[in-house]
Amino acid sequence: MLSKNTVKFIKSLHQKKYRIESGKFFVEGEKSVLEVLNSDFSVELLLVTDFFEKKHARLLQPFRGELIQVTQNQLEQLGQYQSNDSALAVVKMKENNSFEPENEELIIALDDVRDPGNLGTIIRVADWYGIKKLVFSPQTAEFYNPKVIQATMGSFTRVQFFYEDLGPLIQRWNLPVYGAFLDGENIHHMKKPKCGVLVMGNEAKGISPEIEKKVTQKVTIPGYGNAESLNVAIATAILCDNFKRLMGT
Repeated sequence: MLSKNTVKFIKSLHQKKYRIESGKFFVEGEKSVLEVLNSDFSVELLLVTDFFEKKHARLLQPFRGELIQVTQNQLEQLGQYQSNDSALAVVKMKENNSFEPENEELIIALDDVRDPGNLGTIIRVADWYGIKKLVFSPQTAEFYNPKVIQATMGSFTRVQFFYEDLGPLIQRWNLPVYGAFLDGENIHHMKKPKCGVLVMGNEAKGISPEIEKKVTQKVTIPGYGNAESLNVAIATAILCDNFKRLMGT
């Protein structure tokens, strides 16, 4: 049975303060819950409708966390989806552990990308292009924001990430650094680039002056109309597509 304390706790996870305090976040909807159950994330609580429990009985059999059957109306009151007839999971956050680059690998670095929808879409784009590692400046949107998780459509389970000051990190890695700028080299004219770090900047200000100094090659996407700029998530997708094509991977 769903207790008042459990309801209160899940509702508190809508706020970053309580997500950080508890080290937990929530995932909702059939697809995303199935993705997180099949990942290396630790699911501690699972709220499911009768429909979801019966449909996925085999998958739920080995689940060792707390499982509570609820109604569709209860799910919709607890989460952010207007319609959810499936499930909601409370999941443990991962520690902010850094990683090191490997050979023949493109890493995405986000410099102060603030919009949760953009961050979630970029994570989904990275997953589509087989880019497994992302690094975020401390000012970048929170990975566990429900809007981020929702926008990834489950891709958040298949990427590695951590938050760190990008300047010292990029300097330590000593890799080619590509930055998206309006006055950069036309990506269509680039010769085969080396693997390294692709930096995408803030929605309004672009890449910060500090990080710009670390960029070894500026790149741009040619425009043919009158728009001043592209959305950062769309620009990331276009650049990733070109990098993967040019690298032959």
